[in-house]
Amino acid sequence: MIPSPSDVNVLLVDDLQENLIALEALIRQPGRRIFLARSGEEALSLMLERPFALAILDVQMPSMNGFELAELMRGTERTRGIPIVFVSAAGRELNYAFRGYETGAVDFLYKPLDPHAVRSKVTVFVDLFRQRQELQDAQGELERAVTMRDDFMAMVSHELRNPLNSVYLQAQLRRKMLSGPNPPERATMLRMVERDERQIRSMIRLLDDMLDVSRMRTGRLAMDPKPFDLAELGRRVVESISEQAAPTGITVTLDAPPELPLEGDEFRIEQVINNLLTNALRYGDGKPVAVTVSAGIGRGLVSVRDQGLGIAPADQERIFHQFERTEGSAQVPGLGLGLYIARQIVEAHRGRLEVSSELGKGSEFVLYLPLPGAAAA
Repeated sequence: MIPSPSDVNVLLVDDLQENLIALEALIRQPGRRIFLARSGEEALSLMLERPFALAILDVQMPSMNGFELAELMRGTERTRGIPIVFVSAAGRELNYAFRGYETGAVDFLYKPLDPHAVRSKVTVFVDLFRQRQELQDAQGELERAVTMRDDFMAMVSHELRNPLNSVYLQAQLRRKMLSGPNPPERATMLRMVERDERQIRSMIRLLDDMLDVSRMRTGRLAMDPKPFDLAELGRRVVESISEQAAPTGITVTLDAPPELPLEGDEFRIEQVINNLLTNALRYGDGKPVAVTVSAGIGRGLVSVRDQGLGIAPADQERIFHQFERTEGSAQVPGLGLGLYIARQIVEAHRGRLEVSSELGKGSEFVLYLPLPGAAAA
């Protein structure tokens, strides 16, 4: 039988091989791994290597008897919590049992063994061990969730504080300028307003991302599929992002057919393409970004390629998870939610969102969407 990672370990200790074989045959079941030891030293070695749900010890053994082994187990942190059941042929003498319980036994089995009693006791301890493991796993998950929540709140506070501080300082500066003897010119005020708008859009985007993740978890992210033109959508998004990129000197080019009819939630697909382009500007090392819209066999494609530092192979799937970002992106604003949301939206359209990248050579994100009447590839 091939062992499974979920199998529970049970240890049998007896100096007589025939006793071990008989007891093993009695308690062996799927989901259990039975380990055999013919001495106390061998048993301790096994217990230090792996966890056990139960140790069944024969009392009468040469070199180290069951009581002595139990005392050593109770004195070692690794083995202290393993339940011990003694097997004895000495009958039910009170002082004999008393010594066993003193050394930490939870029960006694007397020879000749009652098969039903043996199986029942082992099943109880195996089930208890599984329950403890489940509780520990649940506690670990809860601790990880709490840590993620705390990290998330700290990240949100940091990401919102920066643009809020900027808007506040700009407002203070305008108040001072307007109350002075030489009010600023209209063009100067317009530039300041544009900076405010960019900061406010950044905050709105962060809040929208958090709301979208919440809606996805509760199954309430609404989709409104209708016919739309993917080529026209690409032109519109590129035009908008080019205006934002103009002050930085980054050029965004588009190669698209005159039209590419598609069916889906145009607003959500725009959200995906805008996310890919925003990331390309952030991580593209100030170099040109190329967008391509095209039609494949039964599907429409949108490719966004940058010439930035690229993404390490180990990060290329991880970045699509919640709150995950590439190494070295700590100085770039964001919560690590954009690509997660984008992939969820694309998959809701029966499409795919993939990345290909090489360190030092940039990245390409490709969005695949099924054309009307075609199944997603």
